[in-house]
Amino acid sequence: MDETSLDAARSGTFRIGGELAVNRLGYGAMRVTGAGFWGPPADRNEALRTLKRTIELGVNFIDTADSYGPDISESLIKEALHPYPQNLVVATKAGLTRQGPDVWLPVGRPEYLIQQAHKSLRHLGVEQIDVWQLHRIDPKVPANEQFDAIKSLIDAKLIRYAGLSEVSVADIEAASKFFNVATVQNRYNLVDRTSEAVLDYCDARQIGFIPWFPLAAGDLAKPGSLLDSIAHKNGATPSQIALRRKLIKFLGIYRAP
Repeated sequence: MDETSLDAARSGTFRIGGELAVNRLGYGAMRVTGAGFWGPPADRNEALRTLKRTIELGVNFIDTADSYGPDISESLIKEALHPYPQNLVVATKAGLTRQGPDVWLPVGRPEYLIQQAHKSLRHLGVEQIDVWQLHRIDPKVPANEQFDAIKSLIDAKLIRYAGLSEVSVADIEAASKFFNVATVQNRYNLVDRTSEAVLDYCDARQIGFIPWFPLAAGDLAKPGSLLDSIAHKNGATPSQIALRRKLIKFLGIYRAP
């Protein structure tokens, strides 16, 4: 492939909150951590190189979370890219805690969410987080209390825009009573359409929809697959075909589960 064609800007742009312009093809920084998304990466230099390479490829939207590592992904992003390019938007999340590799438990107590936002500010080296998302709505804590905590972060100008992850249309509508939901991050790919209604809802309201697991951790782009043959006939790659559907509608983020 011609190196000059590797430019995320060719995917088109979307304005988060109607203001932050990002290319629709972004980068999810979950897999720069260790095995099971726990601890530091096996090859730190390669992780840093990968993050720097995303910018060279025109990516100006990077998605991470305090729980990736935990704290490892955010710190690596700062080490690799700070001071950040003016057009780079870094989104992070809080609301999931880690007790070990591949272990994720929701914690949505307001004081915890606020604490984690402050930690992310330090780890990313910024005074305001561009986009901060509630990683999961904690079923053990009243949702309104979690949404109110997010509103307080916006009011304090610690975060610019707020979003949600793994939510229903009803969840978005409930949160919208407290703050403008700028982004929604749900699992969505060619073979998993359970969030179709959420995608359509977001599209109709100009809410950025960030699909995670868009390539099923690479399974949808394997050589020899049905997508491989379709891609060959169309002069494309399997990953391009996998991401093509409704690409004009959402931010396509290369993300892990």
